[in-house]
Amino acid sequence: MKKYNLLLLLPFVAIVLILGLFVFDINLKVKSPDLNFKLKSALIGQKVPVFELDELKGFPKPSMEDLYSKEVKLVNFWASWCAPCRAEHPLFMELQQSGYKIYGINYKDKDIQALNFLDSLGNPYFKIGADKSGRVAINWGLYGVPETFIINSEGEIIYRHAGPVTQKIFDREFLPRMSD
Repeated sequence: MKKYNLLLLLPFVAIVLILGLFVFDINLKVKSPDLNFKLKSALIGQKVPVFELDELKGFPKPSMEDLYSKEVKLVNFWASWCAPCRAEHPLFMELQQSGYKIYGINYKDKDIQALNFLDSLGNPYFKIGADKSGRVAINWGLYGVPETFIINSEGEIIYRHAGPVTQKIFDREFLPRMSD
């Protein structure tokens, strides 16, 4: 009787194994992507989307006019609960001290947590606004935080980086595009 039960289980086990191999194969493709893969943005070459930000207590918020100013600037979407945002923050502090103008957009965060983040790590932003509803992020095509955009002197988005910015990424991807 035990052999009979095992024979009934064999087709089920075979199907599970085949499905497992199929799923494993798909995961191999997902986990070993092309190293030059970049998330695309339909906004590259487009003017900055119209936006209205909430105020983050005590900080002036960015305006459309700020992003159309005659200089190259960065816009960084961040949140206090975002570990990669913490990882990139020291670089943004250095960039701000070197004269780069960075506008911060705090994404779906509680004011007190965002303020504590800035109090403990420092404020690299020229101006900061809050996107409490996430609507601004949707209009900018965000996949998540952190994401950083380069805006040229004409108010056009010329580059988008999804994920934390490191010194190597900044030197390789941002600097060549910022010579506007």
